[in-house]
This record gives sequence, structure tokens and C-alpha cells, in this order.
Amino acid sequence: MSGRPSPAADPRTYRLWAPDASAVELRLGAGSALAVPMARVDGGWWEVAADPGDGRYAFALDGRPPVPDPRSRHQPDGVHAPSALVDTSAFAWTDHGWRGVPLQDAVVYELHVGTFTPERTFDGVVRHLAHLADLGVTVVELMPVAAFPGRHGWGYDGVAPYAVHAPYGGPEGLVRLVDAAHARGLAVWLDVVHNHLGPSGNYLGQVAPYFTDRHHTPWGDAVNLDGPGSDEVRAYLLDNVRLWLEDYHLDGLRLDAVHALHDERAVHLLEDLSALADEISRSSGIPRSLVGESDRNDPATVAPRAGGGVGGTGLHGQWADDVHHALHVALTGEDQGYYADFADPGALPKVLGDTPFFHDGTWSSFRGRRHGRPVDPAVTPGWRFVASLQTHDQVGNRAMGDRIGHGIPAGRAAAGAALLLTSPYTPMLFMGEEWGASTPWQYFTDHEEEELAASIREGRQREFAEHGWAGQVPDPQDEGTVSASTLRWDEVAGGGHAELLGFYRELIRLRRTIPSLRSTPLGEGRVSRPEEGVVLVERGDVRVVAVLGSGSTSVPTPDGAEVLASFGEVTAGDGRIVVGPESVVVVGGRG
Repeated sequence: MSGRPSPAADPRTYRLWAPDASAVELRLGAGSALAVPMARVDGGWWEVAADPGDGRYAFALDGRPPVPDPRSRHQPDGVHAPSALVDTSAFAWTDHGWRGVPLQDAVVYELHVGTFTPERTFDGVVRHLAHLADLGVTVVELMPVAAFPGRHGWGYDGVAPYAVHAPYGGPEGLVRLVDAAHARGLAVWLDVVHNHLGPSGNYLGQVAPYFTDRHHTPWGDAVNLDGPGSDEVRAYLLDNVRLWLEDYHLDGLRLDAVHALHDERAVHLLEDLSALADEISRSSGIPRSLVGESDRNDPATVAPRAGGGVGGTGLHGQWADDVHHALHVALTGEDQGYYADFADPGALPKVLGDTPFFHDGTWSSFRGRRHGRPVDPAVTPGWRFVASLQTHDQVGNRAMGDRIGHGIPAGRAAAGAALLLTSPYTPMLFMGEEWGASTPWQYFTDHEEEELAASIREGRQREFAEHGWAGQVPDPQDEGTVSASTLRWDEVAGGGHAELLGFYRELIRLRRTIPSLRSTPLGEGRVSRPEEGVVLVERGDVRVVAVLGSGSTSVPTPDGAEVLASFGEVTAGDGRIVVGPESVVVVGGRG
């Protein structure tokens, strides 16, 4: 089954958009041996009805070797092999009473299916959903699962946007995971990549004008969103969103690098995507969230669509990397590269109290220019911004994939957690963060083309040599790299890991139960650094006092307040609380 018509169309009808082809054949069977000529129909589409046989199929254009279906739902034999038919309407769901999780109530947990468990499968994730529900998170965000080369990888080099990666468990495995998560009260978001495809197995350009040289991205030619033939390319991406939200019951999508979606039309693709998600939300009664990753620091990304006027893209949320950067510098002292700007003593108070964008029209030394635009808190609430202490990017793009807790005391990492989980933003954790996982999370690939593998190795070495990390970069193609990056669940109950996990659980519980931790508007909280190494946060009747270093501090206890959560050396008495070195306390009423 293929083509823009509904996924529930007759599975014996095959369709392909190939407007520039002179002849197209449907090739049936795992070996693509049976050739069936297709007929041209309107709009550059080709069509034929045929007996599906074993369900494997591919398309041959103008006598060239057959290629997979651009809309393939399944690539069971890899991204270079024929596609396989999947009837998504036949999935067995039990989540009929699921009502979803609004973004403003979300606590997000980002995970990578291939390293979350030793099984490296969707079913492996299912076995640990109880842990996530007990932790208190409300959304599981899966890193990309669209089919990519080999067995393991980050997923950002996917080449079959509609297909679910077979080694993870394929379409049925994803359905089992989403269904089980909903039964546990957990929403599921998926990270999708619409701005580029990977280099290996990318056949879309051979089929139709999916790409254009009018624009460029860091990964090559841009997706054709505004040139000739772009109506069908946009429909391809819109249908992809509909597939994930409707056929797979996903609750939201994280859209990778939306700043690389180059679109000069009056109506930007992101407006169309957000309108579609809103329509699905209304028709289903279940909130669907689209959260964009953007480095533009522009609140228009989440501003409402304005119809015929000038407005925003209408996305429901966006990542706020400036919050991560300010927290990282305050906790680690690192100030190389783009971290340099965030060594400003005012960076942390600004991003935790007033705005998610440190650069909101201010000078960015890393970019060599002014960057960003201010956020108006009267228009855009803080929960529209997803903030984090760690993410796949910020951990995995370090030379050794070391987590923040690998280089600082446990108490300081706990302080970072308290600052994040009491912030005015939608918080996101990265898998294993909640117990201070000992495992790194490194960059890994599984390409069969040795030239491509060598290029990736050399590129990583060259990139990190510029940062003084020459010779320390793990080989992305080495099986040991992905193994080293796999979480060790046997350490969760051990000593310091269990203590940190308990602290995370309590922080998330407090966020859920204390109104001021959910609803204090941007600019109405107060964040200061009253002493060297001390951070003080005041949000409503809640105070957070963190000592990031070898000193200590003493603060008065407000009338009626009590210690709600603490980590490290914290003592209370005589109307004061003493916070020792590398320690943190949350004080206030219980709501």
C-alpha cells in the first residue's frame, strides 16, 4: 500500500508519486522478480492494482534498479531492501479510555529505544514503564524510530520517514509500547526529522523532487517546501504527522531542527503542521502537542497562527537550550565554545526567572552578532518552553558522551535537578539522569559502507580536536560504543543512585502538587546569587537554596514553611536553615 490516499485504502492498490518518470514498474516479492507496469494518473502519480503475494514490493523507474516505497510502513530487511505492506487499521488497541496529557501538565522523559535496555527494543521499554510512572513523569519522548541504516544509531539519519525501525520491533512493537504507556497513564511523543534524510538508503531524490538546491542545510540540500513540486512534498510531511498521531496514537511530536525547514511561502509548513495537530486534537478529544527544536530564540515559533494576518507558527512548544546552557555553566564551570556567553553571572537568574532566552536580542559572541527576540510573558506562558539539564544532544555530542553527573559532585547534580524541576518551564529529563547513571551516552552508527563509516570517524575526530579532545573520541562504528551507552538497570537500587532517584521523585511530586511550581508566570519569580556559589530561587511560597561549592549558607525559614525536599547537608532549627557544601533544599508550604 502506498500513496497519499488514506492508509486504510485497498492494500492491493499501489501508488507512487514520480512526476518526472517516463515509465514505472511495481516489483513484487522479496527479490523484486515480478514486474507489473503501472499507469500514470493525475498529478504525477502512478497506480496499479495487483495481488500482493508475500507483501514485499518496490518500484523501478525508467529501467533503473528498484527502490523502496517513499511511504513504506515497514522495512523488515533493511532500508535498501523492498518495502512490506502493513495494515495500520488492523492494530489491536486497548487504550479506548485514554484522555491524554496537556503540555502544561507535562514532565517529559527523553529516551533512546536502542540503549534504554539491553534488549534494545520497544518491548524492553515496556518492561520499565512502571519505573517511569513511579518516577512521576507524564510523557515519554522517544528519539527517532523511523527506519535508519543498520541495527543501531541515534535515528537522525533515518531514510524511511513512515517506517518503524525493524530491529526495535517494527510497527507492532511501537503499538505495544504506546498502548502499554497509555495504560500506565503516560503519554508518548516521538522525535521526527523532516528537515533532512540520512546519506545511506536515501532514495527519495531518485523518485521525485523531494529536495531542492535552492536552500541548503548542514546535512546537504534542503527538503523542497517551496519550489516546483513542493505541494506534494508538503502533503508527504503532513500525511506523516497524521500517520503518527492517528494510526500510532502518539500524543505529540518533537520536530527536529525546525530552523532548517526552509520555506519562503506565505504560509509556512509549521503552520500547516500545527493546524493539522489541532484538528486531530479536536476530533479525537485527546491533546496532541507539536514541540519544535529551534536555535532562533524566536517566540513566534509558539505564537498562535493568525489566519490571514501575520502571526506565529502555532506550535505548542519549543525546546529552550539557553536554560540548559546556563545551568550547565553554573554547575560545571565549563565556558568553552557557545558556553562562553553563559558564564555571565546574570545568565542563570535571567533564564530561570524572566525568560527562557538568554539571547533575546542581545549579543552572542559565539555567533558574532545579536540573536533572539524577547518573550512577552503576557502572551507566552513558560510551560510552552521545554527545558532540560541533560539531553541526547548535550550529552552525546561531548567527545566521551559523559553526563553532567560524571564531572561534578552528586549534590551539585541534585541542585541542578531542583533548579530545573522548580523552574517555570516544562521540564525534560534524559534517560538515566534520575538515578545518576554511571553509563555515558556516546555517538554510534552502524553503516555498512566503509567509506561512509570512515568519513564519520574522521569527522568526529576532527570536530573534537578543535575543542582539545583529540584522540579521545570513541569509534561510532564499534559495537562497544553502543554497549557502553546502554543503561545498567542493576545500579538503580544501589546507594547513591537510589538516594538521587528518591530526590527526583520528590521534586516531581512537589511540582505536581504545589500550585506555585506549576503556574508562577515568567518574571514573577525571583532568582538571585546572593553569595559566591549560592543560588536562591523564590517562586510563590517556595524557596530553593542551592550551594554549588565548598561553602555553606544560612537562610531564614519563612513563617509556616517547612523543608519539602533536600539533598546533602541540610539542617533546620531556630527559624533558619543551614545548607552545607554541594547541597540543596526546597522550602515552603505543601500546597
